Amino acid sequence: MQRSRSSRPPWRARVRIPTLLTAASVAVLLSVAGAGLAAPANGAGAVPAAERSARVPGFNATGVYDIHQSNATVHVDFSQNAEGRLFGSVRSGNTVGNVREGSVDGQQIYFVIAWSHGPVGRYTGQRGPDGRLSGTTYDLTNPSSQATWRTERRF
Repeated sequence: MQRSRSSRPPWRARVRIPTLLTAASVAVLLSVAGAGLAAPANGAGAVPAAERSARVPGFNATGVYDIHQSNATVHVDFSQNAEGRLFGSVRSGNTVGNVREGSVDGQQIYFVIAWSHGPVGRYTGQRGPDGRLSGTTYDLTNPSSQATWRTERRF
């Protein structure tokens, strides 16, 4: 005996639910995706190997040397820890400053200098094929004040 359309329960009336995934395929997808989405037991996020290696300092910027800017020469005294973090002081003429923050990440270098007379210089650069560092800097308190820089020292 065939049921009439009017005798169907209301939740089935004219609703067609496509069956795209079976329970087994959902379980397989969740087991595969879940492994990639789950956090490690210690709560720390997993970092892909390629990203981890890019975070390793590719050179050590420790030392006393000059940075030749297009508008001045800056004498630096830097130290660098194992994670690539930079510390130190700088001098240009009679003006002094300190590294507020900085790091070496792969072949890239970044540091911020707080100068005693007010400006705050943000330096970014990279280690070239010749081992020298070069990049650009600008004053965070006056972004139109910009310069290029380079080192003669090889790293």
